[in-house]
Amino acid sequence: MLDSAPLTESVVTGLPTGAVREQRRRRNPLRTPATRVIRHVLLIVAALIMLYPVIWMVVSSLRPNEEIFREPGIILDSFEFENYVDGWNALSYPFNVYLLNSALVVAGSIIGNLVSCSLAAYAFARLEFTGKKTWFAIMLLSIMLPIHVVIVPQYVLFSNLGWVNTFLPLILPKLLATDAFFIFLMVQFIRGIPRELDEAARIDGAGHPRIFLQIILPLMVPALATTTIFTFIWTWNDFFSQLIYLTKPNLYTVPLALRAFVDAQSATDYGEMFAMSVVSLIPIFLIFLFGQRFLIKGIATTGIK
Repeated sequence: MLDSAPLTESVVTGLPTGAVREQRRRRNPLRTPATRVIRHVLLIVAALIMLYPVIWMVVSSLRPNEEIFREPGIILDSFEFENYVDGWNALSYPFNVYLLNSALVVAGSIIGNLVSCSLAAYAFARLEFTGKKTWFAIMLLSIMLPIHVVIVPQYVLFSNLGWVNTFLPLILPKLLATDAFFIFLMVQFIRGIPRELDEAARIDGAGHPRIFLQIILPLMVPALATTTIFTFIWTWNDFFSQLIYLTKPNLYTVPLALRAFVDAQSATDYGEMFAMSVVSLIPIFLIFLFGQRFLIKGIATTGIK
């Protein structure tokens, strides 16, 4: 079966299909079979180099503790699963307690960002109010503000409220649309939705709440999915904020629990730490595996290309 693209071009130019292919190959020498093979080999080598630390961590989690740094390769002579069994109960509480704590913080952060950022984005994209451009610019400037600048006044505020050693300082700010990146992402997406849909709904008597809930929100699924994935990954991997507000072992999240495996006063059991690190990577891998098509679509349709 002939390729449709060369066949169409051959009909237009009046040249045989083989001649058309030869002309295209001459115009672009990188399209030869040899260059394609070399390009794929280089991509595979680069992917293996980037994945080597993860592969080494997985392999090390299946080795006895005394062989982890003595055997630098990634070839296993035998599989040792004791690190996973011992690491699960190595700390003050079973590791499922820390997984549950991280899940609670992540769920609250995702719900907070989806609700607050979508409402703020609709206001910036569809409503007209005094100082709209000024407030939008201030919102964008807040993206460049590092967390280290505001962490001290935030800690003083939450400490006076008695919220230290609770999950509230990690979840409540998300309900106030503090992640300007997601607001900007959703604003760009909403601006791509035709205003004729809003006008048609307004003719039928719909107000802004109904337009947002029944028209804009269902069309924002790619942007909402992108927000969900990024919030999950960033919150699950967050160490600094959780280290500041959570000091009780029963409230530790996964990053804090992994840090607890490192003991400055005695020998560190790296095998158990690597085993629990592999366990902590599984949710991130799954959320990215099943949500990558929404992630790509959301980024491609929000102007961030």
